[in-house]
Amino acid sequence: QVHLEESGGGSVQAGGSLTLSCTASGFSILVSSMHWFRQAPGRECEAISTIYKDGSPYYNDPAKGRFTVSQDKAKNTVYLQMNKLKFDDTAVYYCSKTPVRGWSCGGSDEWGQGTQVTVSS
Repeated sequence: QVHLEESGGGSVQAGGSLTLSCTASGFSILVSSMHWFRQAPGRECEAISTIYKDGSPYYNDPAKGRFTVSQDKAKNTVYLQMNKLKFDDTAVYYCSKTPVRGWSCGGSDEWGQGTQVTVSS
């Protein structure tokens, strides 16, 4: 059974850093691209980054220059290192094995439950 679990969220001051983890079970990240999304209150689910099966990264505009996605195949885990955090980065961050999303993040077992990131100005 597919299961994704995020961790590493928390509260941080603007300019600080956090590293999120997403541990997968029920499948191998070697055979699936993995995606990071986020959703702020009242806003649509927003794509952040993708790491492809070969380990190559892709960054959407909010992540460019500040975030780094990586993977540890032995731990079946993907990471999102977030630097220079801004108030507008405040959101619930999700990992997913599908790039498909609706207005809301989550909603299936291809998504994790999300982890809250709060950035204070």
